[in-house]
Amino acid sequence: MYEKFGQFIDGKWCQSSDKSTYEVINPATEEVLGHASKATSEDIDNALKSAERGLQVWKKTPPWQRSYIIRKIADKMREKQDILAKWMTLEVGKPFSEAKGEIGGAADIFEWNAEETKRIYGQTIESRFEDTRVHVYYQPVGVVAALTPWNFPAVLSARKISTALAAGCSVIIKPDIITPGVVMQMVDICKECGVPPGVVNLLSGDPPSIAQQLISSDIIKKISITGSSRVGKLILKQAADKVQRVTMELSGHSPFIVFDDADIKKAADIAIAAKFRNNGQVCISPNRFYIHEKKKDEFVDLFIDRTKKLKIGNGMDPETQLGPLTTEKRLKEVEELVEKTKKEGAKVLLGGKRPSGFNKGFYYEPTIFDNVKDDFTIMKQEPFGPLVPMLSFKSFDEVIKRANNHELGLCSYVCTNSMEKAHLASEQLETGSVAVNTGVVAVAEAPFGGIKQSGYGREGGSSAIKDYLNVKYTHLGIKG
Repeated sequence: MYEKFGQFIDGKWCQSSDKSTYEVINPATEEVLGHASKATSEDIDNALKSAERGLQVWKKTPPWQRSYIIRKIADKMREKQDILAKWMTLEVGKPFSEAKGEIGGAADIFEWNAEETKRIYGQTIESRFEDTRVHVYYQPVGVVAALTPWNFPAVLSARKISTALAAGCSVIIKPDIITPGVVMQMVDICKECGVPPGVVNLLSGDPPSIAQQLISSDIIKKISITGSSRVGKLILKQAADKVQRVTMELSGHSPFIVFDDADIKKAADIAIAAKFRNNGQVCISPNRFYIHEKKKDEFVDLFIDRTKKLKIGNGMDPETQLGPLTTEKRLKEVEELVEKTKKEGAKVLLGGKRPSGFNKGFYYEPTIFDNVKDDFTIMKQEPFGPLVPMLSFKSFDEVIKRANNHELGLCSYVCTNSMEKAHLASEQLETGSVAVNTGVVAVAEAPFGGIKQSGYGREGGSSAIKDYLNVKYTHLGIKG
């Protein structure tokens, strides 16, 4: 599958300098999809030099021309939606319909940033002096290192590539070794749509070694990473040596709060869709379910009933609603967390094992727990899988305090028919985003990111492009 791609440097696909490769596995079948190119230190150096040259061309390209090219990429991604979605389903394991939705979302991000390109506004400030003028304007920060994970390879790469392009920066994208193909296909679309050589580059291979060499280079001026808090901290320490600009969207452990006045059927539907998207391998997946004590039994019964109807299988099967976990490592970690949760005293209401009838693939049943306490491991450690701990609460203040008692702060969910509770909860919850009576959070037009140890900076919305720009102030004396 990977023969036509490899490393993308200076506008061309090439194999690594030593021709080395690595296997990419289909999580649904455990079969080898193919062998992807593995970058060497020499390849990384070449990509850095390529991006440095590309920056000189792209930052001088007029914004309307940049906008035209970025919009063209969005259109081409929609045209090739099925091709891109197939790559994603084979590499990630998510259902094909979900993969198509992600490609649509990625195209939307390119379209949004195509418009933002033309809206980088400066400012004129009234000077305190009669013979001077004060001007503020923005310039591209420089070459961007974009580090993306495997769970949403298209959307997360689109956020970084399109925002860098919109700001006039060049970019080196490093996809995860688990999902290189779909990102390679996206980069090929960038080439097809007229992005000049060197402006977008791709390095495929070992993430730590590539990231370390990129960050240690004086050429890199900004890093954008989506990943775990552990990896984010390592990247931040490395970036500190060069005082590089960093945007980090890291781990989450989202509370899902259902108040006693909520529409319980709607709340259950929202919870099912949000929790089991990509089999729970989502940074904003609801992971701590707080249900008002008066409604807990009703909610749990509905949730179990709907969960039982989810069809587990290969993502290429159109009837599949829940694919495999993406890696064998993830499967083992989910199994270990289930066993630990049981030992700590939780009761399994549904699931708790690998599904029968699958001889191959990293499948695991949706698993619902009761009798969970706030100090259990599953309430602190991000499950990143189809695990659902159910807890109850009595009062508004109590549940907000419990929900906020976590080092992570990416997203939270609230279900209520009270305007007062909706407003107060969204104001008091310590997360970068709050979804009230909806499971939809990450959209192109809204700023996305976290607080606390979930990172900083925002992707999406009108403010994201500012993280890719330097602010310059000029105090101009008008009398020579």
